[in-house]
Amino acid sequence: MSTLRMTSDLRRELILSAAKRCFARHGFAGTTTKSVAAAASISEGLLFKHFPTKSALYAEILAEECEAAPAMHGLLGLEPSTQTLVVLVRGMVGHFLHVNEVPDQEDAQRLRLMMSSQLDDGEFARLLYQKVGALIGPVFTASLERAVASGEASRVGLEPLNLFWFAHHTVLMAGLSRLPTTPCLSYDGAVDLERQICEFILRGIGLNEAAIAAHMDRDMPVSEWRPAPAESA
Repeated sequence: MSTLRMTSDLRRELILSAAKRCFARHGFAGTTTKSVAAAASISEGLLFKHFPTKSALYAEILAEECEAAPAMHGLLGLEPSTQTLVVLVRGMVGHFLHVNEVPDQEDAQRLRLMMSSQLDDGEFARLLYQKVGALIGPVFTASLERAVASGEASRVGLEPLNLFWFAHHTVLMAGLSRLPTTPCLSYDGAVDLERQICEFILRGIGLNEAAIAAHMDRDMPVSEWRPAPAESA
């Protein structure tokens, strides 16, 4: 039984490795499950046993990359606290506001795919939301509970995880408005736009002004999620 399970795990990793190469070379639209199966030297039917759709395959790759990113790895290793909550919000805001600054535009393309999915059948967006929620949701909710317990935040609503999604949607739309070469919305050229959005979100999830002022001005203990320039091959 353990041998079969190991074989299945190894096969899954083989498929993911082949899919990464295909998506990197041809993008999401130009990659097919048939081409991934050929790259992995398996049948398309066997691929479907592990990943029922192309969207499921791509969402899994993005989730793995997200979890393996140094900034995310550092964040997930932090103790739940008000400071961790602020680190999470600052990182999320920084990532989405600068998503179009990577030379190869890979993150920008993913954001466009995310939005187009929500206008279509929603499959890719649903899968990615599920994975993001499972990865970051526990850190967010545990840190928010600590903030409430310490008196640095007031409880807002009955579902703390919804507050994470409200924050996520805020920065998602802010990032989307800045995707075109000429941004759809300049926010009047605000030089402190990141801070304004962070403070808006932190107030919305219940942090008091004293806590926001104290934690926003501290150095972030892990790297921000801002996209880094792609290295040349």
